[in-house]
Amino acid sequence: MARLAAGVVLITARDADHGPRGEDVGMTATAFMSVSLDPPLVLVSLRNGSRMDDLLAEQPLWGVSVLAENQRQIAGRFAMKGRVSDRLLFEDLAYERGGVCGAPLIGDALATLECRTEQRVEAGDHTLVVGRVLTASAGGDGGPLTYFKGRYRHLG
Repeated sequence: MARLAAGVVLITARDADHGPRGEDVGMTATAFMSVSLDPPLVLVSLRNGSRMDDLLAEQPLWGVSVLAENQRQIAGRFAMKGRVSDRLLFEDLAYERGGVCGAPLIGDALATLECRTEQRVEAGDHTLVVGRVLTASAGGDGGPLTYFKGRYRHLG
């Protein structure tokens, strides 16, 4: 499957149970796709037992930022394994908080979505999360960030 090029997104959610102000959580994903236009549905695949999988099992609202080719560093930082806290990862990023989901939506992303979980499907060592798109906005210009053969790439 490493030979199948994929777009790169940042999935974000707000963990309200983490302290008085909550905590933002983010995860880089390449297994993301549009499922339906009517109603508008998307799907993301989450590794079972990951922080995002655990959070989205409890928190139905989440955000998606479709990353541009110049946002490779953002993708890399949220793909790191064994990180202690996501708070520091968001610290120097330009983002707006989604009005519906409350999660960070990355500035200059090609597009941003706010979603509500409609369905969760166990599939091997992953959970497929189907979300209804509640808001969608086009963002910055430029090409998409892609992932191919184990590396981030740009089209061209």
